Amino acid sequence: MSVPADNPQHIIVVSSLVRNATGHVLLIRHRKRGWEIPQGKVEEGESVLHALHREVMEETGVEVELEALAAIWSKLSKPTAIIFTFLARYTGGDLRPSLESPELGWFPEDEALTLVSHPVNHDRLKTLLNFSGAVVYRAYTPNPYQVHAEDTLSSAGDLFAASAS
Repeated sequence: MSVPADNPQHIIVVSSLVRNATGHVLLIRHRKRGWEIPQGKVEEGESVLHALHREVMEETGVEVELEALAAIWSKLSKPTAIIFTFLARYTGGDLRPSLESPELGWFPEDEALTLVSHPVNHDRLKTLLNFSGAVVYRAYTPNPYQVHAEDTLSSAGDLFAASAS
C-alpha cells in the first residue's frame, strides 16, 4: 500500500551527545555504521524525551539528564526521518554493551571525532561539539552525504517560522 504524497510519513529518531563529569563523550560502536552517539527510533505513542532516555539506557546502560535540544536533521531520502538531537549529561549507571552496541566507551572530543567516520554521524557529532546555544537545522540525503538546506534557530518561534517558509 502506498502512502499518498499529501500524507507523508517520517520515522522519528532521537540521539544525544552525552558527556561525563570529565567532558568525555559517550560513543557506541554500531555493527554497520561504526562509532556514533546513542540514537534510536521513537516508538508509536512514546514521547520524544522518554524515547531518548530509553534509547540511551538500552544502548549504553547509563542514565542522563537532558540539557538542550541542539539540532534537528531531516533525512529527505527513503525512509524519511526527523532526528531530534540533544545534549545530555551522564548522571549514573555503568556502561553495558548490548547486541545493538557491542562496544562503547568515553572518549575525549578529538578522539571521538577521529573514531566517528560515517559522514552523517561525523557531521552530527561535529555540530553538537560546536553547539553555540542556537538549534541547528539541516535537511540532507545520505548517499553520498549532501546537505540540501541549513538554518540556525535561536528559538522555538524560529523553528515554526522556518517550517512555514
